[in-house]
Amino acid sequence: MQNILGDLFASLSIAVDKPFEVGDAIGIGDLLGTVQHIGLKTTRLRSLSGEQIVIGNTDLLKQTVKNYRRMDERRIAFKFGVSYRSTPEQLEAIPGIVKRLIASRPSLRLDRVHFQAFGESSLDFEVVYFVTTPDYALYMDEQQRLDVEFAIPARSLHVLSPEGRPAVAKEPATQEE
Repeated sequence: MQNILGDLFASLSIAVDKPFEVGDAIGIGDLLGTVQHIGLKTTRLRSLSGEQIVIGNTDLLKQTVKNYRRMDERRIAFKFGVSYRSTPEQLEAIPGIVKRLIASRPSLRLDRVHFQAFGESSLDFEVVYFVTTPDYALYMDEQQRLDVEFAIPARSLHVLSPEGRPAVAKEPATQEE
């Protein structure tokens, strides 16, 4: 009897508080899906990979529910690195270049761009911006466009001789030697 009353109270809470509705994209713990049905005992979601997830309403309300449909915008933070061989003038120009790049896209709003750290093999910058709509596909499209503008991270190894001069690479020996 206690379980039945608990499920009934949970479904009543969902109906009154409306933390989500049919059609909303929600996250509960490590589960993500679109709400298909809200019943007296359970709620059914369709996961991103296609399977149906059935979760008891009592269990559902014991967890934090993230309702992605009710987002106003999406916040994105990413980092990129530039070579230690960059000049001070080049480093000073980077925030302005990134600002212009993001400002050129009407669906993006820049929050900040700053030098962040001396990385293992690069001078690291962090960029934070917003996609001004919750549309996930638009977010992915815009992120992809920005990624294309930045070079793929690469690592260079510079070997110095004991005297501090660049070491000369020797060609591998051939079979005739």
